[in-house]
Amino acid sequence: MEVKDSNGNILSEGDSVTVIKDLKVRGTSTVIKRGTKVKNIRLTDDEDEVEGKVEGSVMVLRVEFLKKV
Repeated sequence: MEVKDSNGNILSEGDSVTVIKDLKVRGTSTVIKRGTKVKNIRLTDDEDEVEGKVEGSVMVLRVEFLKKV
């Protein structure tokens, strides 16, 4: 299974990515701002999603909104 970011770069465990669009977090009023860096991502069973720690909370992010650093 290959996981690719918005530019088509292959992502792997432990990579760092940057958010390319402001994202609203479901269930809260917070927003993940464009340019936020997410370090040490983990791959999930779904090739369209990765896990990462954003502002102290672990979140599942869609790869279509991420760019490899």
